[in-house]
Amino acid sequence: MDKQARERALFVLSEVYAGARPALRYTTAYELLVAVILSAQCTDERVNKVTAELFKEHSTPETMLTLSEEELGKYIYSCGLYKSKAAHILSASRDILEKFGGRVPGDFASLRSLAGVGQKTANVVASVWFDEDAIAVDTHVFRVSNRLGLAAANTPAKTEEQLKEAIPKADWSKAHHWLIWHGRKVCHAQKPDCGHCPLADVCDHFHGQNKE
Repeated sequence: MDKQARERALFVLSEVYAGARPALRYTTAYELLVAVILSAQCTDERVNKVTAELFKEHSTPETMLTLSEEELGKYIYSCGLYKSKAAHILSASRDILEKFGGRVPGDFASLRSLAGVGQKTANVVASVWFDEDAIAVDTHVFRVSNRLGLAAANTPAKTEEQLKEAIPKADWSKAHHWLIWHGRKVCHAQKPDCGHCPLADVCDHFHGQNKE
């Protein structure tokens, strides 16, 4: 994708998905962190149903740690990978209390030190809660950015690097949400709706599929 096409793609995304925000429901940095951990290989809709019940009585590190791994697993079972997610959430909660004074840390290295917090999760929390410039590459961002041509990478890490080069830093966090919502609404995993896509004219995938 050349510079002109890239600028048009970003402009269209900014217009179509202006004000896009996370679909996960949360009221604190801790709730956001837990929700993002739960969202791995799980839909935000399912996570919201689970956290609606979980956060009624366990919305802080202190109250979360009153649960055993087995008890927490029963709450989050439907999110998948519930055993590892329960262990990670409890371990992260313990570290937040013991190492960070009961508050989710704002610096990236400290976020990454928490159990269950990889690059994507840390980027989401840093961007959404702490207003840092970051691009979190989930499955939607990975798929859409590589289909469009904003990136040409085979891993999330390389995709993140390329997106940071292709997108102005001030737009990193917003672009993350634009790409997610475009993936949900139009550029579906199995069958992208190219016929109704406002980016078809600049999309590498669309033009590749329609070569004579």
